[in-house]
Amino acid sequence: MPLELDLLRYPVLVVDDEQDNLDIVRFNFRKAHTLLFATSGTDALEILKKEDVACIVSDQRMPGMTGIELLRAAREFRPETVNILLTAYADLPLLAQALNDGLAYRYVSKPWSTEELGLALRGAIERFHLIRENKRLLDLLSEQNALLRRDADEAFNFGEIVGEAKVLARVLETVKQVAPTPSTVLIRGESGVGKELIARAIHNASPRAGKAFVRVNCAALAPGVLESELFGHEKGSFTGALARKLGRFELADGGTIFLDEVGDLSPEIQVKLLRVLQEREFERVGGTETLRVDVRVVSATNRDLEQLMQDGLFREDLYYRLNVFPVNVPALRERLEDMEQLASHFVLRFAQRCGKPVKGISADAIERLQGYAWPGNVRELENVIERAIILCRGEVLGEEDLDFGLRRAGAVSPATLPGALEDLEKRKLLEAIEKHRGRKSDVARELGINRSTLYYRLKKFGLE
Repeated sequence: MPLELDLLRYPVLVVDDEQDNLDIVRFNFRKAHTLLFATSGTDALEILKKEDVACIVSDQRMPGMTGIELLRAAREFRPETVNILLTAYADLPLLAQALNDGLAYRYVSKPWSTEELGLALRGAIERFHLIRENKRLLDLLSEQNALLRRDADEAFNFGEIVGEAKVLARVLETVKQVAPTPSTVLIRGESGVGKELIARAIHNASPRAGKAFVRVNCAALAPGVLESELFGHEKGSFTGALARKLGRFELADGGTIFLDEVGDLSPEIQVKLLRVLQEREFERVGGTETLRVDVRVVSATNRDLEQLMQDGLFREDLYYRLNVFPVNVPALRERLEDMEQLASHFVLRFAQRCGKPVKGISADAIERLQGYAWPGNVRELENVIERAIILCRGEVLGEEDLDFGLRRAGAVSPATLPGALEDLEKRKLLEAIEKHRGRKSDVARELGINRSTLYYRLKKFGLE
C-alpha cells in the first residue's frame, strides 16, 4: 500500500542536456512534483549544493559528465538522495553496476511513458521519505540513549535524599504517592531547596524510569531560543538553522520533561506550552508536521504564581494545568535537625573530590551552621562545605574553616531576598529607559535581552 505523502514537499532534480526533454518532463509532472532543472552535470552539482533534493532523474549519455558520474559525485554530499537514470542505449552492464553500487534506485528506458516515469518517481520519493524517517528515529533514539546514560550516572533513589526531618519525610511520602501516576506535578519551593532532586525522584519511582529525564531551565534562555529548545526547529526556519533540531519534548517522548523556573516563561511560550499539555501535540519552529508525544510534565518554580496571575503575567489556564499535584519542598531553615547529616554528607563528597583527608565535622561547626539563616538553602550549604574543605588543614572540619562569603554580615533574609532581586531588576530597567529616552530597541540592547522579554518585564513592573 503506497504511503500517503505530499509529493510537492520533495524536490526532484531533472538533468538532461537537451532542453526539449526537460520541457516534456515539466509539462507532464509540473502539477505533481516540485521540479528543478539542469542541462549538465556541473550545473546539477551546483544546485545540489544548495537544495535538499529527494530524487535526481538524470540522462545517462551527456557531454562532459555522464549520468553515472554525476550520481557518483552527488553521493559525496547528498547520500540520501534516491536516483533514477534515463537511457536510450543498451548500456546494461554499466546500469547494472550502478544499481548494485547503490548509485541508482532504478533506470527507465527512453522513450519513457508518463505512467512508467511517474511510478518510478513516486517509488523514489517514498524510499527517500523512509530513509529520512529512519534517520530521524535513529537520531532520536541515539539522543534518548545519551540522556539515559547521563541520567544513569546521576540517578538516585529515595534513600539518597539526605535528611530525616518530618517535613522532608512528608514530601517524600507525597512523591511515593504521585510517582506511579501519569499526573502533572508542580514543585514549589525557594531557590536551592532541591526541586530538581524531587523531580528526579518522581521520575525514578515512576513507570517511566527506563526512559529519558529531560531538564529545561526556562529562565536561562530567551523566548525565541527556548521555543526552539522545547519544540525543535526545521532547517532554514531562521538564520543559523543549518539543520533540523529535535526539541526537548521529542527527546522526552515516553519519559519525563522537567521544566525548571516555569514562573519565568514569556506569554508566547505559555500559550505553546498550554497546547502541549492539553493536546500532547506541537509543531517544530518553521515546520508544518504536527508531532504527538507521550511526555509526563513536572515543573518547578520559586515564584509566586498566584500573584503573577493577578498581575496578568501568568496564564490562569496554564497554572491549573501545571498545578494538578503540588509538592512543596521545605527550606533548609525549616529542617535544621538535618544539618549534621547534610553537612557530613557534603564533607565526605568534597573531601573525596578534592583529595583531602577530611573525615568529619566538629560539633562547633554544626552549631554555627545551624545558627545561619541559609537564604540559598541546601545549594548554599553545599558551596560553603566545598569552600571549607579546600581551607581545612586537618582531618576534622572546624568552625574556623567555615566562610559564608558576602552573606556573613547583614545578609538578606530569605523572606526579603526575592523582593530585593525584583527591586534590583526594576531599577536596572528604569535606568536603561531613562538613558535611552524610552527607545525600546536601545533599552533591550542595553540589558542584553530581546524585545519580547523587554515587553514582558515592562508589563511585569507596570511600565508599559
